[in-house]
Amino acid sequence: MRDKVKAFKALSDETRLRILNVLTVRECCVCEVMQALDISQTRASRNLAALYDAGFLKLRKDGLWSLYSIDREGMPDYLTELVQAADKALEQNEVARLDCERLKRAERIGPGYAKETT
Repeated sequence: MRDKVKAFKALSDETRLRILNVLTVRECCVCEVMQALDISQTRASRNLAALYDAGFLKLRKDGLWSLYSIDREGMPDYLTELVQAADKALEQNEVARLDCERLKRAERIGPGYAKETT
């Protein structure tokens, strides 16, 4: 029962729902989540950790980057159903739509990332 309570608590926060929403689009590093949601690094990291701890996310290292994505293969069925329900609930949400628009422009920034110049 404890794991189910943790999952529902993780989804009871607007920021975590918004993060889950952008991660349905693609995997992201913390800085991309920050840009998509227009939030601080601390807030993005703390909420990503809560979703990861609840079993919604998986973490992949790529050099210096920690990339988060929805753990579609590793999640139990009830978590998959919760992600689907959240996704459906946010389909017509303006804030969620704007987050996804900002995600299109989000870039990996910080040490270790060499931005290509044209």
